[in-house]
Amino acid sequence: MAGVEMVIHVPESALSNEIKLAVNCLKIDNDRPVAQDTGWSQYLSGFRTMMHTSKGTIIRTIWIGLLTALMSASALAVDVQQQKVAPWVMQRLNADHPVEVIVRMHAQSDLSGLPGASSRTARISEVVDRLRSTAAQSQQGVIQYLQSQAVEYKSFWINNTIWVRASQDVIAALSQRPDIAYVHANPVVAADIARFAEPASNQFLGSIEASISLVGAPTVWDQGVTGQQIIIGGQDTGYQWDHPALINSYRGWDGAQADHNYNWHDSIHSGGGSCGADSAFPCDDNNHGTHTMGTMVGDDGGTNRIGMAPGARWIGCRNMDQGNGTPATYTECFQWFIAPTDLNDENPDPAMAPHVINNSWGCPASEGCTDPTVMQTVVENVRAAGIVVVVSAGNSGSGCSSVSTPAAIYDASFTVGNTTIGDIIAGSSSRGPVTADSSNRMKPDISAPGTSIRSSIRNNNYAVFSGTSMAGPHVAGHLALLMSAEPSLIGDVDELERITRDTALQLTSTQNCGGTANVSPNNVYGFGRIQTDVAFNSLLSEEFMIDGFEDQPL
Repeated sequence: MAGVEMVIHVPESALSNEIKLAVNCLKIDNDRPVAQDTGWSQYLSGFRTMMHTSKGTIIRTIWIGLLTALMSASALAVDVQQQKVAPWVMQRLNADHPVEVIVRMHAQSDLSGLPGASSRTARISEVVDRLRSTAAQSQQGVIQYLQSQAVEYKSFWINNTIWVRASQDVIAALSQRPDIAYVHANPVVAADIARFAEPASNQFLGSIEASISLVGAPTVWDQGVTGQQIIIGGQDTGYQWDHPALINSYRGWDGAQADHNYNWHDSIHSGGGSCGADSAFPCDDNNHGTHTMGTMVGDDGGTNRIGMAPGARWIGCRNMDQGNGTPATYTECFQWFIAPTDLNDENPDPAMAPHVINNSWGCPASEGCTDPTVMQTVVENVRAAGIVVVVSAGNSGSGCSSVSTPAAIYDASFTVGNTTIGDIIAGSSSRGPVTADSSNRMKPDISAPGTSIRSSIRNNNYAVFSGTSMAGPHVAGHLALLMSAEPSLIGDVDELERITRDTALQLTSTQNCGGTANVSPNNVYGFGRIQTDVAFNSLLSEEFMIDGFEDQPL
């Protein structure tokens, strides 16, 4: 049988990606096969494979034993596809064009036994140290291989992953490594930041925005609590940092000069629209980010009182290029928030981390974010550090189970639905229960005004937008006020969320999503619409030690 030789001419277009991956699996590591089991050894001992391309035809000289082996190789590749390589990646494998992927390592940090919330910096530092240590130890071999192949990569320690731009042979090699758990897709995603613009009316000038008044924030301001000592982080399309409504609350502005170190990061490294790539200062190429930040902290000191917590300070990260992000850009921003760096992305300092992060974006499956777990570990690790992750529910309503995108679907996210000024759920606001990950968990967690919200946009202007993107910032500002009023709540994510849920205005719906019609909580409003004044009063009634406010019940 060793003397029988066959030449098979197969059009390259006829070969499936599974077969291509299988053949590459046989050729890695200096042409030594990686399969070591006895069955494979019997097949592989009697053949050699030579592949080259000429005028679109692959010529394969095969010893007869390869016929059986190739069938097994195909079966192996299908198994790899199903278990370790995302289908989106498999569909786009091409020998001539690299594909962006996120490689997730098996090793994950144990974040149990962390310091309590009373030692915020110590807790975040411990989380960062454990995450960095795990990544450094487990990624070493993969990084050495990528460097040997001259492949582009970027390491992330926040969830022990590596962004890679690789061809099919490299992806084949990675999929065979036992230290790698999964090869995720990293598609460019048109983020779910839908907004419905309306003409910016002057009817609000000289007064507090209606949505801010509705939730009771001005009542808390009247007690001297405006968000002092609290840092709000936002990752979005960027921010016009020197907008009159934002400049005085930007942590990088001291009233005379700006310092963007530790206060701004740009995860957009190519393109970038009007801002360009790697902007050295906060810049918005879309308007969306500037609008969301205005609702959190905006106040120009005059007629534009648009923010929930005007006494808080903000820092920002751009995670979208003209409205398009990827799991890698979202991950990069989360990593920067947990340990902000200087403008050279060096010298991380957990003491500079924000207390709450607003995320008015989503990563839909329709654009390639088909793996619902792609950012789950990231969000869980940020929460473990004592930072609240506020996420907009999405604008895919009104159907049930339309809360379907990372990071809104995660239990570790505080997910926000969109209500009108009349406390009615917006038709576009996404509903639960979550079925994308088969959890069936209730979402949203809470609701807030998000319809016809006037806030800041680029070029020192203002506009009215609608969407859950506008609701989330109300909740981020609400939480900033609670932490400012009671510092012992800083880092205690569970308690902050409990107070917000327990003091919300209960709202019910006849829509029977997940069997929650006419009851509260439900899969339409969550626990209801936030009531910041009621939440503040609850701090007094629960006898929290609120400096300066113990004797001033509302």
